[in-house]
Amino acid sequence: MKKRITLIVAALTLLGSTGAHAQEVQQFSLQQSIDYALQNRASLQADRNNEKSAKARVGEIRAMGLPQIDAIVDVGDNFIQQQSFLPGEFLNDPDDPNSPQPGTFVPITFTPAYTSNATITGSQLLFDGSYLIGLKAAKTYTELSRKTTIQSEIEVADQVSKAYYGVLVNRERMELLNQNLVRLDTLLKQTRIMFDNGVAEQLDVDRLRVSFNNLKVEQQKAERLMLLSENLLKFQMGLPQKQTIVLTDKLSDVEVETATTTSENFNYSNRIEYSLLETQQSLAQLDLRNIRSGYLPKLYLNARYGYNAASNSFSDITTTSSYLEYGYVGAQLRIPIFDGLRKHYQIQQSKVTVENTKYGFETLRQSIDLELKQASTELTNSLDVLKAQQENLALAQDIARVAKIKFQEGVGSNLEVITAETDLRQAQTNYYAAVYDALIAKVNLEKAKGTLISK
Repeated sequence: MKKRITLIVAALTLLGSTGAHAQEVQQFSLQQSIDYALQNRASLQADRNNEKSAKARVGEIRAMGLPQIDAIVDVGDNFIQQQSFLPGEFLNDPDDPNSPQPGTFVPITFTPAYTSNATITGSQLLFDGSYLIGLKAAKTYTELSRKTTIQSEIEVADQVSKAYYGVLVNRERMELLNQNLVRLDTLLKQTRIMFDNGVAEQLDVDRLRVSFNNLKVEQQKAERLMLLSENLLKFQMGLPQKQTIVLTDKLSDVEVETATTTSENFNYSNRIEYSLLETQQSLAQLDLRNIRSGYLPKLYLNARYGYNAASNSFSDITTTSSYLEYGYVGAQLRIPIFDGLRKHYQIQQSKVTVENTKYGFETLRQSIDLELKQASTELTNSLDVLKAQQENLALAQDIARVAKIKFQEGVGSNLEVITAETDLRQAQTNYYAAVYDALIAKVNLEKAKGTLISK
């Protein structure tokens, strides 16, 4: 009895543990998949951390223009006191023959054994052209970091969209394979009955069995491919591989239309690459201004306030009465005069960088124009192929249907049925390959137009 109770408790515990660890099935549309990936993809999280770092960089540069205050406390033991030489004339006593003689030098100790110093120093930047330009450059760098994140988000949306469409196509193909398998299994059973009744031959049964076995293997391969495509989608979304997902979009609901894009109605700024180049150009121009500002003077306000003490007895510098107060306030003006033409050559290099960004715009515009034409042509061709494959599929379905009827009525051959079924499966494969190509072309065109995600 005790053993039975133990087994029951163990079973209940196991069931509870299994339920606790069971993951809830999540449903995703294409847009929900993209949104989830934009929030949870690890690479995007790293890019957003870089944005935070860029914002902190702005604060770091701004801090350079705020007052800089330091407190210093210095206590030292001059265990070997430094000595200086004084001419003997300073210490010569005419009445003392043992005093230092003129023309000699006498070592004298001026440094006390113990020293102490407590100081508060402060400085304030009053004018520095590089500082003002640095603030602008830091803000522009923050903008560049944000645009880099957007570029990564577009890449993620592109990858998720293609992976999502891959799952949809494989799902439809799996359903069709299952239908084919059921139809062929039914035909095989009917042919066996016909063989038992002397209407069909053993060769007819064997041919159908071979075709059935081949289709069964193809179904198993499609199931593995389906699982692999789902895992790829989970990876692109940033989902755990063990998470079970259900796609709510249907392949029949996806609209793919031919779209023409010309340079007259296309705004290059829609492309994040163009916007990134604009920001890089601004940074290059700010760098040039920053180097030129090095010729301007710099003005600082400095101040010091503190106490110091010195004695040959350490106890003397531990009492406040031994300390002497001092203070200083003043301005410092630094005027650059000659740096060996260093800034001159830096300016020449920076001018080349600015000029190269102008050439970069022309190259990028040409590249975008070509990409638009390629994507539009790719989509047009894909839709033409899809239309042809759709017609071929309809014809193959009709041929397979007629061949089956003819065979069942005894006016057609079994070989004709198998050939029609093989052609039908090939037509289905070609059709879904054309569907996938059209969907990929659609994503590529949206990416080329800069409309894949809203920025």
